[in-house]
Amino acid sequence: MPLYSSLTPEEAAAELSALQESYRSYQAKGLKLNMARGKPSAAQLDLSRPMLEVLDEEADLHSCDGTDCGNYGGLSGIPEAKQLLSYMLNDRPENIIAGGSSSLTLMFDAISRLMAFGTEGHAPWSTLDQVKWLCPAPGYDRHFAICETFGMELIPIPITPDGPDMDLVEQLVANDSSIKGIWCVPQYANPTGITYSDEVVQRLACMDCAAPDFRIFWDNAYSVHHLFEGAEEHVADIADACHAAGNPNRYLKFASTSKITFPGAGISGLAASPMNIEETLRVAGIQMVGPDKLNQLRHGRFLPTQEALSRHMAAHAKLLAPKFQLVDRKLKEGLSEKVECSWSSPNGGYFISFEGPKSTAKRIVRLAKEAGVQLTDAGATWPYGKDPFDSNIRIAPSMPPLEELDEAMDVFVTCVKIAALEQLLY
Repeated sequence: MPLYSSLTPEEAAAELSALQESYRSYQAKGLKLNMARGKPSAAQLDLSRPMLEVLDEEADLHSCDGTDCGNYGGLSGIPEAKQLLSYMLNDRPENIIAGGSSSLTLMFDAISRLMAFGTEGHAPWSTLDQVKWLCPAPGYDRHFAICETFGMELIPIPITPDGPDMDLVEQLVANDSSIKGIWCVPQYANPTGITYSDEVVQRLACMDCAAPDFRIFWDNAYSVHHLFEGAEEHVADIADACHAAGNPNRYLKFASTSKITFPGAGISGLAASPMNIEETLRVAGIQMVGPDKLNQLRHGRFLPTQEALSRHMAAHAKLLAPKFQLVDRKLKEGLSEKVECSWSSPNGGYFISFEGPKSTAKRIVRLAKEAGVQLTDAGATWPYGKDPFDSNIRIAPSMPPLEELDEAMDVFVTCVKIAALEQLLY
């Protein structure tokens, strides 16, 4: 069958009727399938179960520098944790603060500090009439929610295959001192799967900013999450670029083991310049006495080397890659010759970004939900939850078993076709 857009009204109506019959059969099954968030599957979590045995009753609970990990102290984390995080943050352990289970907490705390105390002697952002933040979109909804919580104005920035639209970014930051930062997921970005080009990294580091306290929040969430051997992508280091450009305090890098070990019981890290580290620890020392160093010790001993981490991530990839391949195959077979749409085929990360016909994403997500398939809300990948095109849907294939994902994608493809035909007919 040719593209739906070339069908006569009668042909389109007949096709829609047949699809609606298939859709009703899915509804009758009472499915409960979830592709809403990028949670690791049960099989992935099992990969880290041996870590729970690392600190048995005979284990030495002191870190390599002599810190008693069961007691107070160690505000910046223990050496073993910093070493592990250095592989993900592409930085030296001495430039890293090792934290608790969530890098999102570190990001929220960083924004909080800047709002309450400012940085480098500049006014606290909360005292300013307006604070704006650049948000490459489609992007990560929880990043946007942090800024919304603090009342910032969010400015969407189009994403290109090389990263954010740098012509627009440079123009905006050069002329508006109320623009204080930008979110970046530089490698296997959420949800598009792109990796920033070297040129984009250089331009971010070198660009003239009207705000002297402008900050790049560099979320290195997927830096070791390769899917296919021989197709690994790597991003240039923002720290090196900023130091070379004479802007050593411009960046804050974040990462965690959330999708490496246990999402609810991992460790996180912040890498930054000495000045930023000092400012962070000054406030953190009031906020807490120290992180969970036993969990940091457990992680450091379970994944003590770059090679150990690579082997562990290869085991993740063995479970994840077939799911991404299945999604890509289902979309190609079901939609490529019928519906004008597109989707990403990433070499790493956790998501596939689907662009349907304009003004159909909300309808597709609603149809899928009513057939028992939960997707990320349409619009979630844009600031304020408002996709101006109503076209983007983030597909998260990691959690369902392969057989459930297969059925969920059949439902998804059917919903896309129905929404596309409805748009043509009505």
